Amino acid sequence: MRAQLQSGRELLVVKVGSSLLIDRRGRLRKSWIYTLVSRLVARGGPAIVVSSGAIALGREALGLAGRPRILAQAQAAAAVGQIHLARSWAEAFARHGGTAAQVLLTLGDLEHRPRYLNARATLEMLLERGIVPIVNENDTVATEEIRFGDNDGLAARVAQLLGARLLLLLSDVDGLYTADPTTSPDARRIDRVESINEDIEALAGAPRSDGVGTGGMISKLRAARIATEAGAHVLLASGLPDDPLGGLIEEAPATLLVAGSRPKAARKQWLRTLQQPAGRLDIDAGALAALQSGSSLLAVGVQAVHGEFGRGDLVTLVGPDGPCGQGLCGYRSEQARCIVGLSSDRIAEVLDEAGRGPLVHRDDLVLF
Repeated sequence: MRAQLQSGRELLVVKVGSSLLIDRRGRLRKSWIYTLVSRLVARGGPAIVVSSGAIALGREALGLAGRPRILAQAQAAAAVGQIHLARSWAEAFARHGGTAAQVLLTLGDLEHRPRYLNARATLEMLLERGIVPIVNENDTVATEEIRFGDNDGLAARVAQLLGARLLLLLSDVDGLYTADPTTSPDARRIDRVESINEDIEALAGAPRSDGVGTGGMISKLRAARIATEAGAHVLLASGLPDDPLGGLIEEAPATLLVAGSRPKAARKQWLRTLQQPAGRLDIDAGALAALQSGSSLLAVGVQAVHGEFGRGDLVTLVGPDGPCGQGLCGYRSEQARCIVGLSSDRIAEVLDEAGRGPLVHRDDLVLF
């Protein structure tokens, strides 16, 4: 995997944290950016940079000493900082003979299927022409309810969106440890993780918020799960050295999280990561067993419908033991309520129109 950092035809997604881009005085570390960009250009293969830093860069203009605690302040800081951030990346690539493009995404861009496909087409067009997209969340309009939460998650979703084979998460830590290395002298870095299970997740510790960056190891492991399930290897590495990519090529310490051997189909990956269900369908044990065997969700196996949603909206599936999956409903909520518990041959009679088949087609659902 490290060889792909030096050269390769496959897509590399690099996430850069705020603590690497911005010094303690709130200034951009331009020499660090130039070094990173020189490595990406010399590599020759397609690359995407997911860059934090807009809010941190814009704080000074608003007279803020620390990370904004009010949403409007954060959005205003992002509006100011994003201009400087994009210009700095563009200047760095231009200096090394490359071209950068700014792409701002919101959660809705990857939750709504048509917008998801549009985002993918735009990014693919840029990559085909040798342009490096600089991706960030559109913090100026995103709210707590409609945001990725951190750029680790955004980077994983971008890697998933484009089928990247390697996601590099650069931050101020050089990998996953058996304990917090700042407080445990016996902590040992884990060089390779074959599967992200509960024992691995338990090593993440508490969330982080230090005034510059957000997230921490918890967010990185969540992102790594998304990326590895989509078929991407994930490298957790320190970006603190002046030349982090150069160091990694020379075997600098890091943790590699290995991609799953059987990544889900692209549509299933997309369905699995959707985060804003419009309603809920309570299903019985028989329906759950049928879903587990690969069948669609039929009305006869649904016990109750909750919420108001349209045809094609995301709904959560709740079995006898709790949430068990989610999918896109083939009926509006008022129609779904009318056919709960009915066999398929009665749907047209009750709705006074031709039925649309199962409530949730097997191609439109995923189980947790």
